[in-house]
Amino acid sequence: MVGKLAMVQTVLAKDVSLIELKNLFGLQLNRDEDFFREWQDNLPELTESEKQLLDKVQAGYFNLLQYPPMLENVVRMSILDPVLFIGNFYLSPFYITSEKSIEISTLDEGRIIKGSLDTLVLKDRFWVMVIESKRANFSIEAGLAQILAYMLANPDGEKPNFGMITTGGSFIFLKLVQGEFPQYATSKTYQLLNPHNDLYKVLGILKHLCELVL
Repeated sequence: MVGKLAMVQTVLAKDVSLIELKNLFGLQLNRDEDFFREWQDNLPELTESEKQLLDKVQAGYFNLLQYPPMLENVVRMSILDPVLFIGNFYLSPFYITSEKSIEISTLDEGRIIKGSLDTLVLKDRFWVMVIESKRANFSIEAGLAQILAYMLANPDGEKPNFGMITTGGSFIFLKLVQGEFPQYATSKTYQLLNPHNDLYKVLGILKHLCELVL
């Protein structure tokens, strides 16, 4: 027993790769457009007040671009937190918790993956939204395997699990369905440098994904 325990390897979620998740858990990318329709269909209309507030958030982002580097805590404080506030994710039935530790084990492979979630939007015990803030000079791809490792740790594996990665200037949504083997898909990437304010779409998708579990 002692010998077996000694062979177990602990890997930080931030260091895990997509190929490791595929080999350890059978994770697969699903490119069928019908698999993840939630980021496109039945999105709620935003109010003029919400749009005005999101315009201020976007203006704050353009201001931050003049003073690099945009570190993770700055991205969260100036962009992510205001979007969550405008979307009422700090109000019941949702609540915010941060730096929550997770662990997923594949003891048959001698591997334990550990990590700490940046932000969770929760309803009851269901993880509605996992949000991983990244430095602005990181690409979205830099956080993909990490957030999927966190989503695989969701204790309610029978329901679809949704996530979002943001660098502050870029946003992408994810859907994970565990089933017989876990499958995931991504939305398009929304950019604050685009001609219009993509935060309108970001907030609409956030609201819709959360409506699905109410």
